[in-house]
Amino acid sequence: MKTMRRQISLMTLVLTVLLQLLCPQPLSARDDSDDIYDMSLDENLLTPEIKNDKQADKIQDFQYEMAVAFKQSNYDVEIMRDNEVIVITIPASQLFEPNDTVLSKLGEKQLEPFLRMVKNPGFYKLLLVMHSDNTGSPEYTLNLTRQRVNTIFDWFDENGSVDYVVPYALGDTDPIVDNNSVENRKRNRRLELFLVPEKTMIQQAKKGRINIHHVTKEK
Repeated sequence: MKTMRRQISLMTLVLTVLLQLLCPQPLSARDDSDDIYDMSLDENLLTPEIKNDKQADKIQDFQYEMAVAFKQSNYDVEIMRDNEVIVITIPASQLFEPNDTVLSKLGEKQLEPFLRMVKNPGFYKLLLVMHSDNTGSPEYTLNLTRQRVNTIFDWFDENGSVDYVVPYALGDTDPIVDNNSVENRKRNRRLELFLVPEKTMIQQAKKGRINIHHVTKEK
């Protein structure tokens, strides 16, 4: 029994040394913003969680006003997660030519209003989710949405910031309607943009006033 304990202790020591070599910084010292790129879509939609009711109320009011503004600009807008997360859907035909992966001029115009969402780092987490219909093989539709969402990600990188922008390619796996008509397939080919409150907005809500143009240092 003592021999087994000594063996376990030796293994623990070896593992500890290896972890120190591979991870020179303690896990708690890592930048939390790096984690969002390793999260699934569902995980990113649920975090960060806003636990304080007063902060949540202010964020919900702000998000509602932002959603109304986008709606007035003729975007397809929804609100989810107790009115904390804005979802905006743009048809793929307004971003790309059929089967193409080069962002069109119309596409750039459609995305321009979202640049201010990323120019204040940490105010929003912007999730880009590209969808397709089921025309073609699953490999083809996945590759098409991957190339398209990467094109959009690169566009944000060139024109603003991608510090809190996370791309997802879902191929034809999440249709909103059955792919049984030309019109339905058109509806399924889409980009969804999720505007998720991040640290800067939450800090501002804690202070009582939210202003997307006011840059607040993260804590």
